Amino acid sequence: METSPFVVSFDWLEARVDQPNLRIVDASWYLPAQNRDAKAEFAAARILRAVHFDIDTIADLTSGLPHTLPSAELFADKVGAMGISEADTIVVYDGLGMFSAPRVWWMFRIFGAKNTFVLDGGFDQWRTETRTIETSVISVRKPAMFKPTYNHLAVTEFNEMMRIVETGDVQIADARGAGRFEGRDPEPRAGMRGGHMPGALNVPFSALSNGGQLKPLAELQQVFENAGVDLAKPIVTTCGSGVTAAVITLALQSIGHRHNMLYDGSWSQWGGRADTPVVTGPAA
Repeated sequence: METSPFVVSFDWLEARVDQPNLRIVDASWYLPAQNRDAKAEFAAARILRAVHFDIDTIADLTSGLPHTLPSAELFADKVGAMGISEADTIVVYDGLGMFSAPRVWWMFRIFGAKNTFVLDGGFDQWRTETRTIETSVISVRKPAMFKPTYNHLAVTEFNEMMRIVETGDVQIADARGAGRFEGRDPEPRAGMRGGHMPGALNVPFSALSNGGQLKPLAELQQVFENAGVDLAKPIVTTCGSGVTAAVITLALQSIGHRHNMLYDGSWSQWGGRADTPVVTGPAA
């Protein structure tokens, strides 16, 4: 079955791991309830010559929100120090597969690194298959020059999100699970109201993959159609804090949908304010 042009397989990566312009990025990140330490796990084991991308530090630390987008200059400084340029072939992975890696894939691409891919399956499965790993000294690459170009059209800010909710002229696809979307399950962050934005559709990020692998294109399209998404219209993706919204973005881009944006503040911003409309229950 036809698969995404933005994901690569384990075999693909192993066959190219020694190529000089290939950069491998561990983008693992976990919620507190998952009880995993991404930095400690990276220090213990990783794919050969991988570098670690911390979405909590390569971020706008002044926003008051978790891991919001940094400036283009900060992003370029941080990834350049990792030895990554915008011209490299970049493969991003995470522990679970299709959880936090798509967020970093999206970040690299909106800052101009167009040859960026997500590793299908994730590092947990990579280890299960006894693929080559590195457990000794962490590799250090020579710093590179990353020349950023920021695609502002791919990002939605709060004021624009308010307008979208008021007018309904852009569809909203929410990646959180049904319990949080409907307001039945508590939010993981204190002070967050439950529920969703008026008019939002629920497309749980977990429905877009199997075993950490992105579903084939036909199945992705069916997931969107089952959720009531009109793929002929523009879409803004959202989630709890802007991470798994990028799984929807990856799936949309994979099936050829191009008029999509990501709401960077997501529910951390929307649900944390008192002046935003919130509804509960299933999507209308």
